[in-house]
Amino acid sequence: MRIQNGVYWYKEKGLLDANTYVIKNEITVLIDPGLENYLGLRLEEMQEDGISAKDIDLIVITHLHPDHCDATAALKEVSGAKVALHPSQLEYLDTMAEDALRFLGVEAKTKKFDVDFVFDERLSLGNTELKILHTPGHSPGSICFYASDKKILICGDLVFDKSVGRTDLPFGNKEELKSSINTVSALDTELLLPGHGAIIEGRSDVKRNYELVKTFLTTFF
Repeated sequence: MRIQNGVYWYKEKGLLDANTYVIKNEITVLIDPGLENYLGLRLEEMQEDGISAKDIDLIVITHLHPDHCDATAALKEVSGAKVALHPSQLEYLDTMAEDALRFLGVEAKTKKFDVDFVFDERLSLGNTELKILHTPGHSPGSICFYASDKKILICGDLVFDKSVGRTDLPFGNKEELKSSINTVSALDTELLLPGHGAIIEGRSDVKRNYELVKTFLTTFF
């Protein structure tokens, strides 16, 4: 579903799946391919928007929990896209997904995938540039993608509509989560795109949501 010129949202499909976002530009990037079980359905939805698997140039991931990255290997195979990670994610590439599954009591294996290159602070897609923010807390390799020209923030499981990411999974950290939310809340954001649940549209609603979750963090964390 198109939510802004060149920006598309594909809603999570079920248990252990996540929202997927596509930004079309000179380089087309897909963020968080989700669970492999739902990849076929997700590709069908993308096709309805005129986006084929072969149109995807780059696959990136907000963090390495299986609900966000399980379909990476399969999508890479059908699309021919390159996979890029942030340096903070490399250390946990071979263990994070399965550690999270074991913690949840799920017996499953996430398919390994090859990484084509590593990015750091920015990704240029053409006339849109994504600023990469390292935002640990939910996981040590959590990152957000911010496009200042579009005023959008793709924030993974850092913050949601009226909620925040859990910190009880392996390597979660409450204090880091608070610090990361303080960092992203200072950005000029009109469209907040989380890893689960509804998106938040409008500067005032985004600001109101940050104020709500900060109160929650102060009260309950």
